[in-house]
Amino acid sequence: MRAVVLEAPAPVERAPLRLVERPVPEPGPGEVLVRVAACGVCRTDLHIVEGEVPPVRTPIVPGHQVVGRVEGAGPGATRFRPGDRVGIAWLRWTCGACRACRGGRENLCPEARFTGYHADGGYAEYATVPEAFAYALPAVFDDVAAAPLLCAGIIGYRALQRTGVPPGGRLGMYGFGSSAHITLQVAVARGCEVYVCTRGAANRALARALGAAWAGDVREPMPAPADGTIVFAPAGDVVPLALRNLAPGGTLALAGIYMTPIPALDYADLYRERAITSVTANTRADGAGLLAEAARIPVRPRVTPFPLAEANRALALLKAGGLEGSGVLVVDRV
Repeated sequence: MRAVVLEAPAPVERAPLRLVERPVPEPGPGEVLVRVAACGVCRTDLHIVEGEVPPVRTPIVPGHQVVGRVEGAGPGATRFRPGDRVGIAWLRWTCGACRACRGGRENLCPEARFTGYHADGGYAEYATVPEAFAYALPAVFDDVAAAPLLCAGIIGYRALQRTGVPPGGRLGMYGFGSSAHITLQVAVARGCEVYVCTRGAANRALARALGAAWAGDVREPMPAPADGTIVFAPAGDVVPLALRNLAPGGTLALAGIYMTPIPALDYADLYRERAITSVTANTRADGAGLLAEAARIPVRPRVTPFPLAEANRALALLKAGGLEGSGVLVVDRV
């Protein structure tokens, strides 16, 4: 099979990903073999490729927004049948026995394993996944549209929940890439008034087209204080700005796996019970909740397709802010 492999982290401009031939993987006990149709390009992939999130093993096949069809099963795997369409997300395995797992917070499991990080992911023609961590996908989404839901959608959904913004409330956003453009659609469908702060004029235009009540530059004040805000941009310097646009009692959710240093904060920016929370991975309940809500709306991801061989170019465009919505690698595209 063809697979895109990272052998050592390096700036994406140096094209560190290589397209190679590999044997088709064998599914282990409780796992299914998936023939990949599409895999979303995520900023977490970029952080791993460039070493901001150091790989735990190399070589590694990145990719954790995987859509495909079941082709085989390992011993004991009975949940899916050959031909079933499934999705593979970032969370790949948890112990099921620790305090976090038993308390419904499996995303905080200290033994958790992640797709495209601990195990090979979806930048390939085939991938394996424990069947308990695969998702049945709503038919309303085709393969390419479904891919970004599996991380961009899920992590944005969890971040939205963490802000505590109620239906009809005011939601702020900093950064407007793959995750934000999906989360905006969910929030608008809930009747929220959404304010978007982002540096790119094209991203501001897209935010307005998707239903944002207001879109401005990162340093512009929002029209009114937000009940909750999500920082999607991996830029710590926007955190003080976001706090100053947050209503008393509001929560600021930091949605990324990596962020540049946060400057010193003035206590006045936190005072009146403003809170900051990080967002760590997701639970399977988050995934199921996002997919069900996205299908009801229905969410319409904006996608730019790329052939598998152009993974370096797709990540370089993501880094430069040159993608509208989500990039997706399409395995049979040439």
